[in-house]
Amino acid sequence: MGPAPDAPGSFARGIFAKILARPYLLLVLAAMFWGGNVTAGKLAVGHVDPGFLVIARWAGALLILLPLSWPHVRRDWPAIRPALPLLFLFGALGFTGFNLLLYHSVRFTSAVNASMEQALIPVLVLLANFLVFAVRPGILQIAGLVLTVLGVVWVATNGEPARVLALNINVGDLMVLLACVFYTAYSLALRFKPSINWLSFLAVTATSALLTALLFQAIIGGGLLHVFTLVPGITLKGWLIILYVMIFPSILAQLFYARGVEIVGPNRASIFINLLPVFGTILSVIIIGERFETYHAIAAILVVCGIAMAEFGARKT
Repeated sequence: MGPAPDAPGSFARGIFAKILARPYLLLVLAAMFWGGNVTAGKLAVGHVDPGFLVIARWAGALLILLPLSWPHVRRDWPAIRPALPLLFLFGALGFTGFNLLLYHSVRFTSAVNASMEQALIPVLVLLANFLVFAVRPGILQIAGLVLTVLGVVWVATNGEPARVLALNINVGDLMVLLACVFYTAYSLALRFKPSINWLSFLAVTATSALLTALLFQAIIGGGLLHVFTLVPGITLKGWLIILYVMIFPSILAQLFYARGVEIVGPNRASIFINLLPVFGTILSVIIIGERFETYHAIAAILVVCGIAMAEFGARKT
């Protein structure tokens, strides 16, 4: 991996450089890697503990990131230091809190459900922007929001929305919805991110994510020493899953998305985030062999139409 994307001419030569010159390919790959995170979490059940998976993910990512990011961290330190509490919050909410809930949730619900329910994130961001920052949505955005919420409710209740009134929703689906709230808070806070290199940002927030994961393990995960007792139970499949989440959603997806934003701008790039539940669903069906039920199809239509309306409405305002 070459230097940071704020120096376009310094990217690695060869095939990797050619990939990095194709923004739409990069943005699609980023969404696919993030979508694969749900599938990886489901595959990890019985092969690696969810808490250990998060700890290993960010510990491994840091080992790769630190040599690459250190020059940028040193250069950006004057801007990083006063923003450390906020950067810690980014890692705690968006990286550790979100993934801990996600990896635990798929022990109780399907990866298809968990994937599709993440479509709630852009809806929550839109709603929170209105409530917190008074960013008024248009009519199409509101209509899209309603359709997307209906789609997520349809998935979470297995096509029986009346179960919401009886509070009869799978605990795994509830954990995914809470994870979406965490990521929404992370997304809103990003508007206050200091102006630093993306590698500096990723290194500091990954450090925060690791510290938060260790803190969680120490307080409610059985203690730090318990981590070592989990290692013998990790299968070869478990280690391969750790390697995937360490490299693809943690580093490459971040790099590809940052580069895509640099080329086409944040507004056009943000549309591709909506592919995350699509890829998560497809990968869960193909790799895990989960069934795509009728209620999933109905929910997918509602979610896709809702997101499309919201995105179109956002670009009209």
